[in-house]
Amino acid sequence: MTEIPSRMLAGVSVPDTPLVDKAIGYAREKCEPYLFNHVVRSWLFAARLGQLESIEHDPEVVAVGTLLHDITLNESFAGPRRFEVEGADLARTFARQSGVDSRRAQLVWDSVALNSTPSIGLHKEPEVALCTAGIGVDVIGWRYDAIPAAEMSRIVSEFPRLGMKKMMTRCFCCIAEKNPETTYDNFARDFGERFVQGYRAPSVVDFVLNAPFDE
Repeated sequence: MTEIPSRMLAGVSVPDTPLVDKAIGYAREKCEPYLFNHVVRSWLFAARLGQLESIEHDPEVVAVGTLLHDITLNESFAGPRRFEVEGADLARTFARQSGVDSRRAQLVWDSVALNSTPSIGLHKEPEVALCTAGIGVDVIGWRYDAIPAAEMSRIVSEFPRLGMKKMMTRCFCCIAEKNPETTYDNFARDFGERFVQGYRAPSVVDFVLNAPFDE
């Protein structure tokens, strides 16, 4: 792989390329401040995990995938598909229009579409797995201790959380309330069941038992 120029961001070495700069700008345009900080932290955590564990990967793909993974997570989301898939399509289009080849653009798509499905994402290509892992660090504290404490402190200081737990919960509840059909087979369902009055997801058990086949 051709060596990619780098720069330091919050103490982490990251790729310094026009594609990454463009992705940062796109994320900043599409995301509220708390969400922009979240996607940047996720990127830095993903990059750092790759470095600490000597995982060979495409750092531009990891950058674009993490930076754009939540561009549809907002209170105006209107579907029609789950927010991760809608976001993945936008991210892949962004990548292709930015000159990224189809294979790398598909890795970006997978990184975004699977960002909330670690049971799959962590077992995909290194780029997808690292995106999933970095996001997991920031959202649920998964492998929190893998990032050295001083580095964690600097990243969070330079890109503060800005009430992310409360803000993100509000977005998921809004999606569960306005577009419940996009939440039944993903983790947004949990927010609907916990916080949204009248939310009721169908059961896969019923789908299986009511399938139109004679046994």
